[in-house]
Order: sequence, then structure tokens, then C-alpha cells
Amino acid sequence: QVQLIESGGGLVQAGDSLRLSCAVSGRTLNSLRMGWFRQAPGKEREFVSTINWSGSRTNYADFVKGRFTIWRDNTKNTVYLQMNSLKPEDTAVYYCAADGDNGSNWSSQRTYDYWGQGTQVTVSS
Repeated sequence: QVQLIESGGGLVQAGDSLRLSCAVSGRTLNSLRMGWFRQAPGKEREFVSTINWSGSRTNYADFVKGRFTIWRDNTKNTVYLQMNSLKPEDTAVYYCAADGDNGSNWSSQRTYDYWGQGTQVTVSS
């Protein structure tokens, strides 16, 4: 059974940075595409970023391009999301997700088979 455990969330001020981590167990990380999604209060869960199994390809939602960076350390079975220049509108629960079937629609929640419990990120103005 694949388990994903996020960490690194917290309360920060606008302009600050946070680094989220997602530790994967139950399957080797290099067999999984990984993604980050977020859900703000009263809104639907939305795609943030994804990285392929090797780390050679990354994709970002337009609203985080240039501010967020995703990368993976397959030796540590961990995926990271570095979030810089945070804005109040980045406030949300951030979820790590894993796709074990190499689905093509990497921005869709339905592509991902496994999900973490989420970590809260709150950005004050």
C-alpha cells in the first residue's frame, strides 16, 4: 500500500517562503509521477505542479510559475515543493499525489491513484 505523508506547511507572511515535503512509502518513488494539488476554503481542489518519474520534466499551474519549484529525490523517496514569494491567495491545504500508471493528463486529479492527508499553508497579508 502506497502512503504519502506531507509536511512543511505553516503560517507565514506574504513574501515568505515554505518548503513542502512528501515522503512516499510502499513503492519506489522512481516508478511514480508525482503531483501537488491544493484546495482553498470553499473552492475545488486544483492542480499546482507535477514532476515525472525521473525528474526530467516538470509542469506548473500558471499562478505559481516562477514562484514554486518541484523536485524529487528518488534516493530519499521524497518529493518537494519550494514555494517562494507566497501570497495570501496561496492559502490552502496542499496535497501530494502519486500516479502509478503514467497517465497522460497530469493536471487532472483523476490521474492520481494515491493521496496524502494534506498540509495547511496559511499566508497572511
